[in-house]
Amino acid sequence: MATMRNAYSSEHFRVVHPLQDEPEAKRQSEGLGPIELTPAVRVSLIALRGYLLVMGGMLLYHVLDLAGIFHHLP
Repeated sequence: MATMRNAYSSEHFRVVHPLQDEPEAKRQSEGLGPIELTPAVRVSLIALRGYLLVMGGMLLYHVLDLAGIFHHLP
């Protein structure tokens, strides 16, 4: 019968809870200026803005419809 060898290495890792960990040094962001957007990122952000506006409008319409606002209009 063949014997099986365990390929697991017995490395030990120390786990530190985030509340008990030492705080990291923060990077300084002063003087960096605005980030330049690539055209693809700019188009994506404009599409996201449009999508959020449409979804917000649809939500507003649905809430007003449930409230019965549109039933009272002539």
